[in-house]
Amino acid sequence: MLDHQPLRGKTALTTGGAARLGAMSTRFLHAAGANVIIHYRSSEDRARALRDELLRQRADSAFLLRGDLLDIDWLPELVQGCLDTTGRLDVLLNNASNFFPTPVDEATQAQWDSLFGVNAKAPFFLARAAAPALRENAGCIINMVDIHAERPHKNHPIYSMAKAANAMMVKALARELAPQIRVNGVAPGAILWPEGDDQAKHQALPRIPLERAGRPENIARTVLFLATAEYITGQIIAVDGGRSVQQ
Repeated sequence: MLDHQPLRGKTALTTGGAARLGAMSTRFLHAAGANVIIHYRSSEDRARALRDELLRQRADSAFLLRGDLLDIDWLPELVQGCLDTTGRLDVLLNNASNFFPTPVDEATQAQWDSLFGVNAKAPFFLARAAAPALRENAGCIINMVDIHAERPHKNHPIYSMAKAANAMMVKALARELAPQIRVNGVAPGAILWPEGDDQAKHQALPRIPLERAGRPENIARTVLFLATAEYITGQIIAVDGGRSVQQ
């Protein structure tokens, strides 16, 4: 029998959860019954708006925590904030990401540190900080990866490399944290483009077998599936309309 609220009574933390894929995933986790902790750094207006939207649906079910994920020493405080708020942690969605071009001839160490910091370093050390709480509840970690972890994105070598590290993190932590904690990933394809980047969208669509862009809901449904799939770990699901099977 299907449970329409399989996460009832559980707590989910979404990093970068105020906008875009993070916000939609948070909505789906909340609709499945979870209390949600929305982490944000600078998107305060969006974070408050999302929290208020969810609170109108269910009282005392959505909360905000603000901080810089690149401050590694702060990450245990983020986890403790979740525990102080709801008393538990069951789902960690490592969604926060940096994305910008770094052509080889122009790339800087600061860009490297930013892209690897948010896409690889922060989610690893947050997973480490969250592991004791997740272990208590047989919880799970879900990383937002990218199809470009396997197929490098032109002019984005550092981003692609950082996401490749993120993908290996899924597999490595699935072994390290088993059997109590499951670790999986979602690899979005053509879902959301940066504003004004119509050229990238025009170039991408003909290479997608389903011949259309995806929607944030497609990602959020997959996140929810992995949050409730009790016998899946170490897997990365590409949600890309078939793009990753094309040449």
